[in-house]
Amino acid sequence: MPAANDLRKGMAIRYNGNPAIVLEINHRTPGNLRAFVQCIIRYIGTGKSADIRFSSTEKVDVVETNRQPLEFSYADHQGYHFMDPETYETITLNEELIGDAKQYLVENLKVEVLSIEGRPAQIELPSSVALKVTESAEGIRGDSANNVQKPATLETGKIINVPLFIKEGEIIKVSTTDGTYMGRA
Repeated sequence: MPAANDLRKGMAIRYNGNPAIVLEINHRTPGNLRAFVQCIIRYIGTGKSADIRFSSTEKVDVVETNRQPLEFSYADHQGYHFMDPETYETITLNEELIGDAKQYLVENLKVEVLSIEGRPAQIELPSSVALKVTESAEGIRGDSANNVQKPATLETGKIINVPLFIKEGEIIKVSTTDGTYMGRA
């Protein structure tokens, strides 16, 4: 069993008998006290987050994880369907598990699904995705003082701010971490 100092973001641990994913981790050494590790974890079963504190030498139960590359196929009333590119098996994940990632899912997008003890627990998107602009207002001539932006609706329904020169039908690169415009694709 590893010590709490060995914990890293994204690791899966068992805390109070339930598997959880480490979302954030901070190593702290206050003045004249002993060092400790402060973590924010999310329980797999319930989806609730907790702020916990370990002694730096305390042993932590690490859970077996598996990362599987999948391709997004389509979404319907049953959930979000992904295909394994090697075996062509279809895996269906529910909307609660997908969360905010649904705003970036387009056909054939390659993602990684983190499974803990054989159950899908989290979806990991690439750092950026290419999305088509479906609706955008025209930029007004002379309206280019400093980095002026306008709202644009993307093919997934997400609305982001883009520069004035972006028009409907263009494909742009969007960051999946903060949902901002990165450039033309």
